[in-house]
Amino acid sequence: MSVGLLAEANRPLAWRGPVLHKIITQFLQDVEWGELDYLLIDLPPGTGDAQITIIQESPICGVILVTTPQQVAVADVRRNIYMFRQVGVPVLGIIENMSYLICGDCGSRTPIFGSGGGEQLAAELQAPLLGQIPIDPRICSGSDTGNPIAISEYASPAKEVFTQIATSLNITFTLHDKTTQLDQV
Repeated sequence: MSVGLLAEANRPLAWRGPVLHKIITQFLQDVEWGELDYLLIDLPPGTGDAQITIIQESPICGVILVTTPQQVAVADVRRNIYMFRQVGVPVLGIIENMSYLICGDCGSRTPIFGSGGGEQLAAELQAPLLGQIPIDPRICSGSDTGNPIAISEYASPAKEVFTQIATSLNITFTLHDKTTQLDQV
């Protein structure tokens, strides 16, 4: 499900407060999700209406925050972490996107947007760094065609990172489920 499915082509989505709250609530309550193992919700960056609505309206078990290496992004994600922790939502992990560009000729890594932002946050806030995703044009083209790199590529650094992230999250959710079951006994 995507908010993009509700939008008219070339029309901005300028939703605030009550309208955004209603749309998110409808997504959570009215969409026929079927049998789910997980429901991941991709939110815009920040600590605004969308995040507050999700906290209020869903049985959220945790958040995964995405940063890029540069310090301005790290500062924004740090605020997110403190907001979620303040309301009792655990941080399941941090993902660093656009971590580096791999040279197609020699395989060397170039940290175009700086380096270490995700590692810094993970160490500072004691949250696991789930992965550092390289810049790879096949990520974009695969997303645009509905053929994600994690499925379409046999071997690529980006596929390996996505697999690592998925494996880590699966372990985290499995441990969370076992802990929840023990708490209920």
